[in-house]
Formats: sequence, C-alpha cells, structure tokens
Amino acid sequence: MKASVFLGARHLEVREVPVPAVAPDGMLVKVMACGICGSDIRNFVAGLRGGVSEQTMGHEIAGIVEQTGGDVQDYLPGDRVAVAPDVSCGGCIYCRQGLVNLCQNHRMLGTHWPGGFAQYVYLPGEVLRHGMVSRIPGHLKYGAATLAEPLSSVIAAQENANVQLGETVVVIGDGPIGCMHVEIARARGASKVILVGLSRLRFAREFVPDLLIDAASQDPVKAVLTATEGLGADVVITALPVAAAQAQAVQMARKRGRVVLFGGLPKDKPHTTLDGNRIHYDEIVVMGAFSYTLETNRKAIAAIANGLIQPDRYITHVVGLDEIPEGIDAAQSGKAVKLVVDPWR
Repeated sequence: MKASVFLGARHLEVREVPVPAVAPDGMLVKVMACGICGSDIRNFVAGLRGGVSEQTMGHEIAGIVEQTGGDVQDYLPGDRVAVAPDVSCGGCIYCRQGLVNLCQNHRMLGTHWPGGFAQYVYLPGEVLRHGMVSRIPGHLKYGAATLAEPLSSVIAAQENANVQLGETVVVIGDGPIGCMHVEIARARGASKVILVGLSRLRFAREFVPDLLIDAASQDPVKAVLTATEGLGADVVITALPVAAAQAQAVQMARKRGRVVLFGGLPKDKPHTTLDGNRIHYDEIVVMGAFSYTLETNRKAIAAIANGLIQPDRYITHVVGLDEIPEGIDAAQSGKAVKLVVDPWR
C-alpha cells in the first residue's frame, strides 16, 4: 500500500509499505478520505510531539472496514466508519471520571500509531477498546465524514461553555473551526453570532454571521462593544492560535461572561497575557477546550448527516498522497480552506 511518511519538519515521503497484518483483536480500515487540520499543518512545519518521526500522519479518517480479527465483534468488513484519533488509557483518574479527553496517558493516531495519510490504517485492539470508531450512514460522503473530528471539538467546547438560547456569542477566527463555531452557536440558540476575521472574510461570509468584523480595518473590541450596547458578549471563543486574540476576548466579554480558549498557542510561544482585574472584578470565566468524548463524536456525525453542517462549504481542495505538501502550502497562503486527502487519487 502507499503511505505518506513524515520524516521531519516539512519532509513527507510517499512510500510503498506492507499492508499491516490483523491481530485477533485488531481491525484494518481502507481509508477513503482523511482531513488535514491545523494541527497537521503545525506538525508538518514544527514536528510531531515527542520528536516522533518515521510516522504516517493524519487523524481525521473515514473509510471502510477491510478486515477484522476473530475477536472483534462490533464491526464487520464493509462497515462504513469514521475514526477519531484520541486514545485514552481507561484507567487514570480522568478516564474513570469519563473525562477521556484529559487522560493522563493520552495518545493519538497519526503520532503514536500510523494515521490516515495512507491507503489503509490499522487499529490495534487497544485503539478499538479505548479509541473512537463510529459507523457513518450510507448517504454521508467520506470526505464529509472527516469533518466529524474537528466538529466534535467545537460541540464539546460549546457544551462545556453552556452556550444558551438568546445569548450573544463572539467567535474570533475565520477559518473552518471558527465557522463551525458560528454554525453550532446558532444551532444552540444564540440570538446574535459575531465573527471576527482577518484573512478569510470571503469564506466566513458564506456562513452569514449576524455581524462580520474585519480586524484589519477596525478595532474588534470596540466593534463588539458597540454591537452589544457596551455590555460585551455572553461567550467569546478564540478559534485561532494567537495570544493577542485571547487578550482581546477578555475585553469583549460581558460581566460574568465566558471566554473559551479553543485555539492552542505555538509550542515555542505558549504564554498569554490576560487582564486579571477584568477577570476578577467582572467575574469572567476563562476556560480551555480540548478534544471530546465518543458520545460527542457521534453527535458530530449526526449533525453532519442531518444537514446541520454543510460540508461542501468547508472542503475546498482534495489532494492525493503526493500532493499533501502543496496542499498545506495552499492552506497556509489562504488559497485553500479545508483540505481532504484521497489516498487512492
């Protein structure tokens, strides 16, 4: 089979590698589509966690069950599945509380096991027991199903922030994640959804936020305060990896508002500066957001299958295994929005 192997920063190589043998408790999936997300792009540029190399990246996977081991009872060859990357240990204090996204021994497909930038991906028994594999309905295209992985994080973040009917929500970031936040906030009943963007305003405009603020031409904090009659927003979500946006988010929130730090910062610059007095005196809640549970992942699949999210608005480019670096360059330059890899292309 063919696989795109990460060898180091900005170095991918398409190789012929053996199709993995299937153990009694394992499963082989034929990859039909694999999304490329922002973390893939960061890893391509800066390297995988822990200095991992000689690895097949890719973690937004959709495909067909090719073969199952004799001990596998939950899946059959021919099943259409979406595979999410997170694998928990099942035994740490967080796993025992159901907070598998905070697992102390958290691992991922595409880093600790070979991922979906290949024609087949093998899921060992540990992944089947503690990872996230979900069936997808027959009418759902494989490329669309890859969006379930990032959408799961969006849904989990808004559930944790308790976005409610009638609230004003500000989303900072006009990429695919930011626009997913717009759609989910609206689905949760937000009365006003404001999007702050910079480089992809034309793309973001398709999602019809109630107000679209161009951060390049106006002060986004002033614009949000003006739009909310000086009060600020109930919820502000930073959907981009920029520390300055996190500082602005605190200034945009109303008293007792919630600020969600959704976008992680670069590994070499992880620190941010927030107005502690605003947080203290105005009782603003600042919360992080990372990953999701299997239940949330299945909610995301249902949301896409039921038309709550429009996949064709997001996916702008489909590339083959040997075109991944060029696709990443297109995403970094703003020419592409959401990339999907077709390993059989």
